[in-house]
Amino acid sequence: MGSDQGIFRVVGVGVRHGLRERLARLESENLCHVTLCSDLADVSHDQGPTGIDVLVLDFASPDGEGVRQAAEWIGQASSGIRLLVVMDEGSAQHVDDIFAAGADDCLVAPDDEGSLRRSLKRLSDARRAAIRSLFLHETIRIMEDCRPLAYCLEPGQLYPMTVELLLAATSRRRGFTLFRRENVPQSDAVALRGFDDQDTSLICRTLLGDKAIDFDNYEGLAVLKRGALHDALRAADVEVRTLLVVSMGGEGNESGIVALLDDGRPFTAQDVERADIVTRHGIAALENSETYALAKERAFVDDVTQAYNAGYLLRTCDNEIQRSERYGTPLSILFLDLDQFKSVNDDYGHLAGTEALRRLCRVLEQCVRQVDTLARYGGDEFSILLVDTDHTTALLVAERIRARIESYIFEVGRDVRLALTLSIGVATCPNHGVSRERLLDLADKAMYRAKSEGRNRVCSADEVGASGAA
Repeated sequence: MGSDQGIFRVVGVGVRHGLRERLARLESENLCHVTLCSDLADVSHDQGPTGIDVLVLDFASPDGEGVRQAAEWIGQASSGIRLLVVMDEGSAQHVDDIFAAGADDCLVAPDDEGSLRRSLKRLSDARRAAIRSLFLHETIRIMEDCRPLAYCLEPGQLYPMTVELLLAATSRRRGFTLFRRENVPQSDAVALRGFDDQDTSLICRTLLGDKAIDFDNYEGLAVLKRGALHDALRAADVEVRTLLVVSMGGEGNESGIVALLDDGRPFTAQDVERADIVTRHGIAALENSETYALAKERAFVDDVTQAYNAGYLLRTCDNEIQRSERYGTPLSILFLDLDQFKSVNDDYGHLAGTEALRRLCRVLEQCVRQVDTLARYGGDEFSILLVDTDHTTALLVAERIRARIESYIFEVGRDVRLALTLSIGVATCPNHGVSRERLLDLADKAMYRAKSEGRNRVCSADEVGASGAA
């Protein structure tokens, strides 16, 4: 586009005195900005194609070869510049040849500014309309390329997809993304595109090094010449001048940045516009993925205790059994039931009972690892999946939990302090079975055996005996 809205930019090549005066008068009317060059090489070197609306050639006699050279230069620039040729009187018979050589308009001996003004305005308007049309077509293409983002619900895949789309939209080769899940330690991840294996290894180490990149330092979309990302790349021996950096922090737990290297070509306003289209689609997709993750999490979370529910337990149990079989590692299941919990509801009310269940879950969460799964199976029954845990160790964990609950005082209301106990059954894969139904059944029966033996104790599936072998 021209330098200012409504004022177009004209570059004249070989312009002689008469035409020069007419252009000067049009410029004085704030109709256009005029730059004069002696030949086309000066335009290429001093001006470049960016921002030129009309290129004007002034010939004393027809010069089809000069017009063809100018048309070829415009074609290589791919910027939609319009070409106006002005010739002296007596050249009218060559107008068709000038158009055939690539001119967009041809004026023969214009004797006033009127015809020149009309031609320049028409050509400038045509160029700007073409640019708008091209921009709309590019926008449509980029938006269509972004469609797969709408179907991506995993942030770990969404960020790398956004890098690839930004690279394509800006015609760049190298870029990377750094992202993390908030409030989850050591969840930083990086994905790179366009780097060789050696650079990839070094960049990953520097980006994920001891000094974490502070995402709060980046907001929106910006072209940066310096900063922590530059320092990290240079530490990996990667030459970098400017980076186009996009902040893609979502409204939920996901946050990240995407950065493109300029590959030796400074980022333009058009690059930023195209990147903005991709960025808006990427952020919308990230918000969708967070909504999906939250909905999925809530679908598997117990409303009362905020522990996982039975549906999640069953699904996770199947997955962990498969993992146990694949890698030959043990999986243990604890089945827990509060002893005589009905009396709590009867004596203190259901609100007190509900608060006791919530507090119980918080204590149980402190007794297991992050990789383990605590779920409310129903009522006052809970289950815990202990991954990579053999039967002997699982019995020790169960006993530690039992002792912890026995010694804990549950404050569930004003002047209401409860002492609770648990009966726990323990079963292990593959010792006691390799199916979810078998393991849960034996852990449940072991728990009931613990109750029958006096409550507040741990019982192994080994003790269930033949009655549990069916």
